[in-house]
Amino acid sequence: MSSPAVTPESPHREERARRRLALIGGSLGNLVEWYDWFVYASFAIYFADSFFPGDNPTTQLLNTAGIFAVGFLMRPVGGWILGRAADRHGRKSALTLTVTMMSVAALMIAVAPTYGQAGYAGALVLLLARLLQGLSIGGEYAASATYLTEASARDRRGLGSSFQYVSMTCGQLLGLGILITMQHTLTAAQLSSWGWRIPFVLGALFAVVVFWLRRRLQETDAFTEESSEEGAHDASARGSLKALWQHRRQAGLVMALTLGGTVAYYTYTTYLTKYLVGSAGLPKTTATLVSFTALALFAVLQPFAGMLSDRIGRRPLLITFAVGCTLGTYPIMTALGSADSYGSALGLSLLALVIVTGYTSINAAVKAELFPTRVRALGVALPYAIANALFGGTAEYVALWFKSGGHEKMFFWYVSGCALVSLVTYVLMPDTRDAALSRAEAAGAGTPAGGSASAKAGAGAAR
Repeated sequence: MSSPAVTPESPHREERARRRLALIGGSLGNLVEWYDWFVYASFAIYFADSFFPGDNPTTQLLNTAGIFAVGFLMRPVGGWILGRAADRHGRKSALTLTVTMMSVAALMIAVAPTYGQAGYAGALVLLLARLLQGLSIGGEYAASATYLTEASARDRRGLGSSFQYVSMTCGQLLGLGILITMQHTLTAAQLSSWGWRIPFVLGALFAVVVFWLRRRLQETDAFTEESSEEGAHDASARGSLKALWQHRRQAGLVMALTLGGTVAYYTYTTYLTKYLVGSAGLPKTTATLVSFTALALFAVLQPFAGMLSDRIGRRPLLITFAVGCTLGTYPIMTALGSADSYGSALGLSLLALVIVTGYTSINAAVKAELFPTRVRALGVALPYAIANALFGGTAEYVALWFKSGGHEKMFFWYVSGCALVSLVTYVLMPDTRDAALSRAEAAGAGTPAGGSASAKAGAGAAR
């Protein structure tokens, strides 16, 4: 009896199928994580007065933005704890833990009492939930960035890692889509009274589904290789701060290259709706629709930019972003402040997000390609989370602070200055496209054509 024929293409088909499943599994989980994170900012205009009394909407938003920023302060802690867990116990286990924490935090916000019911106790619950979300998302970024990069073929890492921001943006779109639906089915009074709780309940339920999905993910080859008997001689050092200190230059690079990108991203995403309402004077429904449409097209752009980086390298995209953001922020934001229609606001928002794509589409791959496997998740997580806590999480608060002081346009220069710092970093840093992420890659497996010199330079990252 003859055995089934195995064609030479079969292993390749199986490998491609495995990579696709890893991409889908990692991306869907990331989508729900970021939905829970961003839905807070999307619905803040409706629940701000539920937790903070007063007659000044800007002051109420400042309070909710402050709690939003506090969540970022926990991201370095989450990046350290969960990044270490991902390097020591696997990317899969860290991804499962982060989504569990996010589910609990979403449920806490959903049931938080208002100021009228329990005074500032409700704001305290809101604060604790955001702290837990900060822990979760601090580890989520590192685990998903590392997982998606390691699970991708060497010559398609830019494409694979771009799905981190695809799923991240789709999570925000899901939140905005729910907001738009509720705006057309509920009155403003109903949204402010109880409707804003619905998306947080949904977020908790989504996270339960993702928990089940992530338990079925396969571990990456790079981590499996590192944790095998041949690579386990330094197991105690995996994911440690001591090991990260040996790569402090790379950690510094992560912070510097993140600075401009995170400020620009949060300016044109989470803050955009508030800016269009508070400064341009557009109706809330119009501003929300602008954000939704712009982000949908932004998500579509990510894979194309990722594929481009796989062909020409990471630095050209990063430099294009930084130059565009440094020179373009002031005129774009000024024009957005005068936008008087859906079309004009959408066009300007898209222009800004096209520029930001040079960073968002490949930043996960660039950071992962800087570190060896034994400290990759922590190396991505901790410096990135610190930069986000200092600059990304505070971007909206800084913008509102300048606005409340009557100097709103100073914020535009602030964004440009952050992008300029990153521009200097991009010009001076090496391109990471062909870095080896495992010893198998360092030995030559899957080396892209024309990339041998870079591959040799990046072979150290696999050790």
